[in-house]
Amino acid sequence: MTEPPESRLILFAALAANLGIAIAKFVAAGVSGSSAMLTEGFHSVVDSLNQLLLLYGQKRASRPPDERHPLGYGRELYFWSFVVAILIFSTGAGLSIYEGILHIRHPEPIRTPWINYVVLAVSLLLEGTSWVIAVREFGSAKGDHGWWEAVRRSKDPASFIVLFEDSAAIFGLFIAGVGITLSLVTGDPRWDGAASVVIGLALAGVALALARESKDLLIGEPADPLLEAAVRAAVDRWPEVTGVNEITTIHIGPRNIFVGLSVDFEDRVPVGRIEEMIAEAETELRARWPSIRAIYIKPQARP
Repeated sequence: MTEPPESRLILFAALAANLGIAIAKFVAAGVSGSSAMLTEGFHSVVDSLNQLLLLYGQKRASRPPDERHPLGYGRELYFWSFVVAILIFSTGAGLSIYEGILHIRHPEPIRTPWINYVVLAVSLLLEGTSWVIAVREFGSAKGDHGWWEAVRRSKDPASFIVLFEDSAAIFGLFIAGVGITLSLVTGDPRWDGAASVVIGLALAGVALALARESKDLLIGEPADPLLEAAVRAAVDRWPEVTGVNEITTIHIGPRNIFVGLSVDFEDRVPVGRIEEMIAEAETELRARWPSIRAIYIKPQARP
């Protein structure tokens, strides 16, 4: 399985943006003492680590089949996607909420506030660029489906994880700006800590949504119904076939599909002809659907 260039483009764009943003946010947090800015720094570090894990997962998932894994390693990408969701929840959300509560209980006035606004503006520009790339690539792949439906139907977690992360990052930048501004206007630095808590809760929500999608992919999701209909039609058209009893499809990677069929053949059909038809069906289906990694057709009488 080879990942498409656009999938890697999304990850590299997000990684480059987050690394630069994280450094700037930590410098601003050290100079100004802003809790929200420190939280945003943690957020960017977690996002950078997530992109590295997804790139690693893509590389591992692209390995060819072997004796231990005859269907390939495609689903390993789903495992690393689930790890990313756990990291966002435990590290990103956990540290943000902890730092926010700590700053509310022990408030400190913000020093040199202008540097926070400069960093927020630069971060918004970089995150916005990464977000636009993610939206463009995911939008071109979603077809006529709505955004959430496209996420539910997508079998490539790298594309929608970056989209979720960038959306949460832009939301976090606005909340950090609001918290810093309210702290300066009211003279109450606890607003800065409250902004950190809100950012942490937003990250927790994103993490739970990603964990749910990754869990479904790990357990196994079926292929597109159009593919299942094409498989049934390709096999059912032979006069020697009295019917297709059952079709089972499952994604074993973003672009790898396993297909299993139970087919009822006429009793008079010799075994040699059944083998020929199975070979013809495999050739036709692989030509129409290159994502089909393995096809198993089992002759079986109707119950």
